[in-house]
Amino acid sequence: MPELPEVQALAERMTAACAGRTLARVDVLSVQVLKTFDPPVQALLGRAVAEVGRYGKFLDLATAGGPHLVLHLARAGWVHPRESFPAKPPSRRGPLALRLVLDDGSGFDITEQGTTKRLAAYVVADPQQVPGIARLGVDALAATPEQLAELTRAARQRLKTFLTDQTALAGIGNAYSDEVLHSAKLSPYAMAASLDEEQLARLHAAIGQVLHRALEHARAAPPGGLKAEKKAGLAVHGRAGERCPVCGDTVRSVNFADSSLQYCPTCQTGGRVLADRRLSRLLK
Repeated sequence: MPELPEVQALAERMTAACAGRTLARVDVLSVQVLKTFDPPVQALLGRAVAEVGRYGKFLDLATAGGPHLVLHLARAGWVHPRESFPAKPPSRRGPLALRLVLDDGSGFDITEQGTTKRLAAYVVADPQQVPGIARLGVDALAATPEQLAELTRAARQRLKTFLTDQTALAGIGNAYSDEVLHSAKLSPYAMAASLDEEQLARLHAAIGQVLHRALEHARAAPPGGLKAEKKAGLAVHGRAGERCPVCGDTVRSVNFADSSLQYCPTCQTGGRVLADRRLSRLLK
């Protein structure tokens, strides 16, 4: 799933590629991708792109004096730059959900792999009209130590859940929450409200370090290489059974119904191995 660093890098690349260009064609290839009807998608046509910004994990393509096209890439969505397109939309779309064609013939294909379709596109006068954006909490890259302390004190969640709660901290998903907790040496099952001052300082530092490092890697990745760069830069997420790069212990996994988390017992849980949540208990 694209998270804050990848979405920010995508926004910057899209801005560089299309700012000042006019939207000549918008092909909606997936019935369920468009979540709004007023203004219509045709309202984007003939509008110059001002910039592409980011709200949490949402992309915001803002047109000059006109509506915004807001995209949420969900778990399996992605944006592919194209130098040119066929004159007509494809008769068989496959993973293609949306196509944006600019006045110079270049543009972007927005795709979603898999059978579960969660990619969402909104045409709105104001990004705050998108429910997911209106509910966003503090941007994870901008959160101050004081804001983080206030948020954790009010939380009634375990740390893993807190970090991925977009209404608290916007932008962190499953992968980078694992990386942040590993870097901070904190258990994913620790209660957010229980953190002391020193633990909070470690958590705040880890959020900044992990996200900034990932953003630098994403910005430096070659076209089409953002996904691979993300995976290559992860220390524990997706690496169950491998050696922790810090202490050499075996990275472990906890599996849920439709997701999982990875952690290092030595670095994060005092050596304790957490049981699969499907067993609803911890191994002592």
